[in-house]
Amino acid sequence: MKMVDAHAHVFLKDMPHIPDPRHRITYDFSIEQYLKVLDEHGVERALLAAASPYGDYNDYLIASVRANKARLRGTVILDPSVERNVLQGMKNDGIAGVRLPFISLKALPDMTGFEWQRTLRRIRDLDWHVHLHLDGPRLPQVLPVLEASGVKLAVDHFGRPDPKLGIRCAGFQMLLKLMENGRTWVKVSGIYRLGKAECASYGRELLRVHGPDRLLWASDCPFVGNEKVAKYRETIDAALEWVPDAAREKVFAENSSKLFF
Repeated sequence: MKMVDAHAHVFLKDMPHIPDPRHRITYDFSIEQYLKVLDEHGVERALLAAASPYGDYNDYLIASVRANKARLRGTVILDPSVERNVLQGMKNDGIAGVRLPFISLKALPDMTGFEWQRTLRRIRDLDWHVHLHLDGPRLPQVLPVLEASGVKLAVDHFGRPDPKLGIRCAGFQMLLKLMENGRTWVKVSGIYRLGKAECASYGRELLRVHGPDRLLWASDCPFVGNEKVAKYRETIDAALEWVPDAAREKVFAENSSKLFF
């Protein structure tokens, strides 16, 4: 079975951290280590996601993608004041989108202002995607603005529904509705964060409503904060339990190949 990992991180322990990061990472997970993991599991290609502790220090990620463009793409974290020529240079290096790690924020930014609207338009013009990480209960504060901007959107970890509400979470329901626009994808990832049974429930509902065309399997390797309990193979096996045979090529490879490459 062909596989494309739609979400993983690489970093070095001496990279600069933002103040009060969500995680303070004290070890290396280099591009060489990650490529070895891909080889060991038969994964052909991948998307490297910018990790929130490093803010807009994207240098190592970009260098890793640039050196492996046949196999990798990446998303970066940016300040909305970034200039268009900088974005174009990143695209030339293999960057495919902008990550919004808003789950780390106590207060969400006002994305209706000029700087954010300008950046969203530039993302759209570059044919990139927005890569959103946010808890499900707050998705309704952000999704309408992203929908109105016309960007392509990939949402992390099933949209992280409120565990008490599950698929009835308002953010998850809004995400289901948004997927009707044909430019919204959901990452099949985060079992170690959300729970294996819960993820299966979310995944089956996504399949029931929309089929497999907008689902992207992802590992979230190296499982920051849960390194001792999460295993790469488990991220594959957990999805195989609920993704039917006929849908696996799309969920595990085809959809990510089309969106990122």
